[in-house]
Order: sequence, then structure tokens, then C-alpha cells
Amino acid sequence: MFSVLVRQANSVFPAIVGFLALALNLNMSAIPSYAAEDAEQTFTKEQIEQLVAPIALHPDALLTQILMASTYPLEIVQAARWVEKNPKVTGKALEEAMTTRSWDPSVKSLAAFPQVLEMLNDDLSWTQQLGDAFLAQQEEVLDAVQRLRARADEADQLKTTKQQTVKKQTVKTSSGSSQTVIVIEQADPEIIYVPAYNPAVVYGPWPYPAYPPYTWYPPGYVAGRVFWFATGVAVGRAIWGRCDWGRRSVNINVNRYNSFSRTNIKTTNWKHNPRHRRGVPYHNRNVSKRYGGEVRNAKAREQFRGRAQAGRRDLARERPDSKGPALKDRPKAGKRPAAPSRPAASKRPTAGKKPNAQRPAAKRPAAKRPATKKAARPAPRPQNRKKPVARKRPTPAKRPTPARRPSAYRGMGQGQKVRQHSNRGKQSRQISRARPAGRAGGARRGGRR
Repeated sequence: MFSVLVRQANSVFPAIVGFLALALNLNMSAIPSYAAEDAEQTFTKEQIEQLVAPIALHPDALLTQILMASTYPLEIVQAARWVEKNPKVTGKALEEAMTTRSWDPSVKSLAAFPQVLEMLNDDLSWTQQLGDAFLAQQEEVLDAVQRLRARADEADQLKTTKQQTVKKQTVKTSSGSSQTVIVIEQADPEIIYVPAYNPAVVYGPWPYPAYPPYTWYPPGYVAGRVFWFATGVAVGRAIWGRCDWGRRSVNINVNRYNSFSRTNIKTTNWKHNPRHRRGVPYHNRNVSKRYGGEVRNAKAREQFRGRAQAGRRDLARERPDSKGPALKDRPKAGKRPAAPSRPAASKRPTAGKKPNAQRPAAKRPAAKRPATKKAARPAPRPQNRKKPVARKRPTPAKRPTPARRPSAYRGMGQGQKVRQHSNRGKQSRQISRARPAGRAGGARRGGRR
């Protein structure tokens, strides 16, 4: 009977699962498996536009260096903390101070733009995703920038102002075809104005409700304006990035780069330096293999959120002017210094009278103590000795309660009371005999009947 029930259950259970899948309109092949965590992960077109929305309308030179610096999120945290602590260091003094930092040149260049560093530091999750997308899908990121600029131009929101110049150019792509692109440059080559805007307004109606654009507004932002520009920054040699829109790649102005970073490179192609990544995991598996890292699953990105605190600790070690000694100069916790050794007992001065220097003291013969026999130690008890079992004492038997005596035996055993009563009776009889005869009543009371 039991085997019959098992066969029926095995035949009915798959049918029930299939019925539930049809009723809920589930695609069983679309359910992710645990093995999919190690698969190559890429960003969709909608996600990339969501990421680049707040910076797509920045000048090309500043845009390229923001993309390069976003690949080093931990150093961005350190640079933002440094700029916040040294707000008055600008110009040539800032360039000299950056020579002592160990950050990537793209991160050092953003120290001249506190507003940009603040934006990247406020949302580290967005910063790392932007850098991961740029490393894995550089051409698609630059294509998304051009699509967003075209939407802003169609909405009549992207125009030339006194802060920046907007123009259209025809370039040749890597396939040999021609394409029109929108180029944004600073009006003054030596001064850059960092813009801020509302993506939901400047790009028109957003076409992806499931992927709303990232937004960030600096302190003092005026919401009524389409574009808001911060105070102009004299860039000097800090801006050296360029964008090749035809090949969809990022290049370097070699002369400016060498002058700013005190190097002597000759290639114009930008290359990511994994040493400045400082252990932050890569999102894409192919990018991780390219730069020698390892990405096990999608949870690796979440581990970076705890690295902000590590960046603060690293920054604290590098602060020479912070309160108290730097962490690297502080004594390490270890063994306490040994106490000064005391002189030996033979060298200590003995208390008492000093011996006469002229007459040496006679030595007394040492008295021999009688040898005492040492008491033999008792043999050790065996360790596996069993504990004695406590014996139970027998409970005493209860004494039987005496039965109640019958009324015929009352007075027995009370000799003292019996004797008292007999003495009283004897005295009464003697008194009755001594009375005169006229008083017969007395004789009858004490006499016999």
C-alpha cells in the first residue's frame, strides 16, 4: 500500500509544479542559478544613461578626467578628505602639494574642483558603477553621452553661454563612416565652470521610468535655472584629458600631463593603473582578468562600502599636521620595558655593626644541625578512583500509638491521686466518729451506708 502511494505522488508532483508555473506565468529557464554569479556582468543601455546623466553636459576635458578618476574610488575618498581639510590651498601651491600625494594623476587633477570631488565622494556606489562601466564598456559610455547631449539639444536646453561653448562637429568613426557629434568646451581655455542641472528637465521626459537618472546638487544650487555654474576655476596644467569622439576613446595631452605629473610619457592613450585601485574589486570578470584582479560574485561590490572607513584611516596616517602624532609615528603596542635590575644579594650592604678594620672578626665554627629524617610522602591516590557510594540509612519504624483504655481501667496507674483520695476518706471517717451522737447527720455523711 505504501509503495502505491509513493508512485502516485511521484507522478502527480511534476504536474502540480507545471500547473503552478502556468498559472503564475513563470519562465522556468529565466530563474537565475547560483552559477550565474560568476558570469560576465555588463551594463545595459538604460543603466549607462542613468549613470552618465549628471556629467554628460560637462566640458569634454573635465568629463574625460572624471571618467578616468572614477576608476579609483578609494583615492577619491582620500582626495575629498584632503581638499575638505585644506580649502585655501589653490593654484600653484595646490599643484606643488599634489606632487607629495601618491594618487593617480586623474584624481590629483580633480583637487582643483572641490565641487566635482564632493559629488563623487557623496555617492560612492554611483562612482564605482560609473568607473566599472567605463572600464568594461568605454565606447558605450561615450555613445550614451552623445545621446543625452542630443536630447538636451532637441529640448532646446543646450546652448552656448559665457561659461562654455557648444558646437557640432562631423567626425569619422573607426568603421570609416561619418557621424555628427556635439562637443562642449570651456569659453576660456584656462578657466572651467562646473555646471549643475536637473536631468529630468534638461533632457526632457526621461524615457526609462525603471532607471531614473542620478541627480546631485551642490550647496547654493538655484533650482529655478536650467543650468547653474559654480565659480570659475583656473585650471593651469591640471586639465590634460581629451576625447576622441570618432573612435570613442579617451586620450591624453602629453605635454600638459608631463608638466602636471612630473613624468615623461610619450603615448597619448590613457591606460588604467590597477595599483591605484588599491584592492577595490572590479565589476566585470573580463576586466578583472585583464588587470589581475579576481571577482567571485556580484557581492564583491558591496564589500567596497566598508573601504570608505579604511580610506579615512589611511588618510589619518598621512596627516602630518593633525592633532597628536601621526598613526605611523605612534609607538606600537608591545611588551613593557623591563624594570632596572637590582644588585645581587652578595653586593648589598649588610645591616648591623661594621667589622673593625684593624682586628678582623673571628669566624665562628658553624654548628652542625642534627640530620632529620624526611617523612615519607604518601603514595599518590589513583586518579581513576571511584567515588564511594553513600549508603542510605534505614528509616526507623514508626511506633504504634497505644489504644485507648476502656472505662473499667480508669484511675489505674495514677497512684498518687488514689492515695490522696484514700487519705481524705480516712480523715472523714475519723472526724465522723469523734462527733456527738445527737448529730446523726454527720455520722451518716462520713459513715458507711
